[in-house]
Amino acid sequence: MADYSIISDCSNHLVALMREKMCPEPIPSSNNIQVSSPMSQDVDYLVGVYLYDIVEMQDIALGPNIRKGRVRLTRPPRPYMLYYCIFVNGGSQMGLKDLDVQKILGKVVQIINDNDSVLPVQLQPWLEYPEPPIVFSQAKITIDEKHRIWQALHKPYNLSLFFKAGPVFMSSEDIITTPEVVDATFNVDMKKK
Repeated sequence: MADYSIISDCSNHLVALMREKMCPEPIPSSNNIQVSSPMSQDVDYLVGVYLYDIVEMQDIALGPNIRKGRVRLTRPPRPYMLYYCIFVNGGSQMGLKDLDVQKILGKVVQIINDNDSVLPVQLQPWLEYPEPPIVFSQAKITIDEKHRIWQALHKPYNLSLFFKAGPVFMSSEDIITTPEVVDATFNVDMKKK
């Protein structure tokens, strides 16, 4: 089961993927792609990966409790969907034009389309049990919803991409201890023939 850091591991995976595929063209340096909020636009980077929402997926049934040793159980992992906004930092010192922004975002779309899933074991190599892939896909939200996300950050709307990643299974640390059998009674019925 994935550990709690699976959320940040997923964000780091997106950044590493873009750094590998976008540098040196159209982004000059890997340091220009970061996990960041649009509120941090005064910082000098070009592409930001912003996790703006984490939602439990109610439509996926939880499995049974998981055995941990002989007498301990843990609750099954819960599935979550991660929602990302990928944006170009208008406050950077690079002086980007609108066509530059479109070119950068086009490359991001291409990268995510070509690398649309990752196995959790690639993010957390110590996982004992296989988990389904984390799939990256476009978040189907309206332009009004996109505007509201930017307004919540007190920023004017900027052209940006909205993706979701999931399911991301979050493990539980809640251990359920089952009582040990300390007394057993057996009856033997012996009949003569």
